[in-house]
Order: sequence, then C-alpha cells, then structure tokens
Amino acid sequence: MSDALPDIVAPGLSAVFCGINPGMLAAATGHHFAGRGNRFWRVVHLAGFTPVQLLPEDDRTFLRYGYGLTTAVARPTARAEMLSRVEIVAAASAFEAKIASLAPRYIAFLGKMALSAITGKRDIEWGAQAGTFGGARAWVLPNPSGLNRSFSLDELVIAYRELHAAAASAMPVEAP
Repeated sequence: MSDALPDIVAPGLSAVFCGINPGMLAAATGHHFAGRGNRFWRVVHLAGFTPVQLLPEDDRTFLRYGYGLTTAVARPTARAEMLSRVEIVAAASAFEAKIASLAPRYIAFLGKMALSAITGKRDIEWGAQAGTFGGARAWVLPNPSGLNRSFSLDELVIAYRELHAAAASAMPVEAP
C-alpha cells in the first residue's frame, strides 16, 4: 500500500479495480483517479457500478457498492510507461498475496501492461481472462486515463458494463 495513495479495499468485495500505479495528482491528493482528464468515475457510474457519479475525493465511498481500488505498483509516476517491467515484476508477488488475502470475486486490471509484465504473456485479450490472479477471476479493462484516447467514452462504458454484469450475476441473492 502506498502512503501517498492508500488502497481502498476490504475482504470479499465483488471486484477490486487495479490501476498500474498512482498518477502524480492521485498521489499528491491521496485520491484515486484524481486527474481532471481521467474518466474512471464517469465510466464506472455509466456502467452501473455506482448509482451516482463519485468524485475522486469520495473514492472511499466506492466500498459501499462492493468495489475496491488498488495499484499493482505503489510508486507514482506521470505516465505508466515510466515504470520498468522489472519494477512491476518485483511488486508482483506481494500484490498477488494482497489480492489472495482480500479474496475479491474479480480483480480488474485497468490496461494490459501490469498483467502482461506479471505473467510474461504478450497476447492478453480484453475482458475475462482464462485464469485467476490471487484466487480472483481476472479481467482486463481499457485504462480510463485521459492519456488513453484509444477508447471512446462509449467503448469504455461497454467494456466496464460487461464486468459489472458478470460481478452482479456472481453476487449472492439476499433473502427478503
């Protein structure tokens, strides 16, 4: 866990969203996805994870909906590409142990970079993965960073909505 950007997690969540590492603004403010151009909070709302659009300063509220936030590497950078593959691999075992101890149903990697570096696989597809990570079902979503303009807002929402549907269908039904 980064002192500058604490994890927002609890045991048994439906899904934990995993950014590669904190951005500089997120680390400075102590709030996940704090950059003005970051589309995470809008996307998770439009995809159905939250009934209202949260602000970065309300990131701890995400737990109320059964979802958490973490990063694969704690060191903040201006761009994820500033991390080396070696740095990601060095953080992998502690990160996987953290996920195993939290036991979420899903671990959603935001972008392919971290999972590719951790597993050594180069041909990672978007969406549900064949394997698990730390005992959680692994899922890969496009990174919502404002720097990632390869995906439109609508394309992000569609991709995130698929995870929401899977996580919702896996949730136990509560008795009336």
